[in-house]
Amino acid sequence: MQKLGLDPTVVRRARELAARAGQPVVDLARSHTTVSVERAVLRLAGVRGADSDGIPWVNRLVDAVVADVGLSHGVAVPVFDALRREGLDDVTVLAQKAAAGAVRFGVPEKKGELTAARRAAGRAATAGLKVVDRRRVERERLIKRYGDAPRRPWIYLIVATGDIFEDIPQAQAAARAGADVIAVIRSTGQSLLDYVPEGATREGFAGTYATQENFRLMRAALDETSRELGRYVRLTNYASGLCMPEMAVLAGLERLDMMLNDSMYGILFRDINPIRTFVDQRFSRQVHARAGIIINTGEDNYLTTADAVEAAHTVTVSQLLNEFFAHEAGLADWQLGLGHAFEINPELPESFRLELAHALLARELFPDAPLKWMPPTKHMTGDVFRGNLLDGFFNLVGALTGQGILLVGMMTEAVVTPWLSDRDIALQNVRYVLNGAGNLHEDFVPAPGGFIQSRAHEVLGEAVELLERIVDDTLLEAIADGTFGIMKRPADRGKGLDGVAKHAEDYFNPVTEVLA
Repeated sequence: MQKLGLDPTVVRRARELAARAGQPVVDLARSHTTVSVERAVLRLAGVRGADSDGIPWVNRLVDAVVADVGLSHGVAVPVFDALRREGLDDVTVLAQKAAAGAVRFGVPEKKGELTAARRAAGRAATAGLKVVDRRRVERERLIKRYGDAPRRPWIYLIVATGDIFEDIPQAQAAARAGADVIAVIRSTGQSLLDYVPEGATREGFAGTYATQENFRLMRAALDETSRELGRYVRLTNYASGLCMPEMAVLAGLERLDMMLNDSMYGILFRDINPIRTFVDQRFSRQVHARAGIIINTGEDNYLTTADAVEAAHTVTVSQLLNEFFAHEAGLADWQLGLGHAFEINPELPESFRLELAHALLARELFPDAPLKWMPPTKHMTGDVFRGNLLDGFFNLVGALTGQGILLVGMMTEAVVTPWLSDRDIALQNVRYVLNGAGNLHEDFVPAPGGFIQSRAHEVLGEAVELLERIVDDTLLEAIADGTFGIMKRPADRGKGLDGVAKHAEDYFNPVTEVLA
């Protein structure tokens, strides 16, 4: 049921403009590669482990290939040609020899050798994708066996101790208290590491390092809790930063269910090069599509730096761009956890009605997407009583507008990292609102031509105007000008630019050959 009376012509125009604005970026991503894309390919092909300094063998291998032949050909052919020449059948052993300087890499000139290397790379990458496929089937089987969350929105709760062995009991306790999705917050600064740490970790900062072993441990623990509770508990982590493609692959291999994966967050808030980010995000989303993973985008972050009323239309624009990029990479609507947030200053008159208008606009623009609704953070003051009430208002907007994923707000936001008791109080707040008003969206219809409808139309109109300017100036220029989140990020600057290369004519990637 359409409640805002949005003009279908305007909505169609908005999507057409988003596609026109996004297509040049897709073309850029299709014609470039990055060190992390190539490392992700080799992870799927079987490279495992790290050296004594903790640097993954996959980094050592890609670095060796780049030193000998550059990045523009892709690493698959040089690696599997060397594997044949060295008489090896284990790509990790090849990486170890390469790190010791005992192997040289090149692109074979003879057609037969080139064909053989491509075929071998294709077989290895396909074997890795088959593991991802099995994990997806496993998820579907477990949901049927244990049952799914009995309602929407899914209740999404964060753990962030820094120690995976402390995170696990907190996550299990949260699930027993009603959480449907557990998000393990990543250690501060990991997005700027150009490698994925190895093994179980116990020393994160304001979060826990995202590693394959940590993924495995938490997934196993939540499977135990799913069996205990009789409902499947979902697990979330991050596919962002300089290792975005690798994190997507590791999530697929270890059966994570959601990944934070925004097209512009790393550019705006971590100063990662725009081209590096757009190339990496396209590959990561192709992997997420194959793995059946729901992505969570980061539009809520714009409103922590920009005003939530004045910049509301930039959230809508970003959602439309994220939708276009996601569809182009193969993601279905049910995998689009597009982000938005309850971040209007509560002292502003009619703030609650404005929040309703913005949330309902997102819901109606993306009716089949499991929107991720984010709680107040910017205007939390440390007054825990006021904060708990504000979180209750946030939960009520979620119920009134039929959101799909509701992140649990904490009354101690901006004071301390929440304790288990804080989470329990926050979950009580969510349960009270959803039990009492969970289906209120069926009855809630704004007055025709009233405040809420008018505000939604205004925001959509401003989004169309901004998209028209972006089409004229290009998306990369808009990002450089500070259009989103007031952060200015030029395309020729930012971290990770030296890890980007334009495809040579003979570029070969056995994973994208399958996922394209």
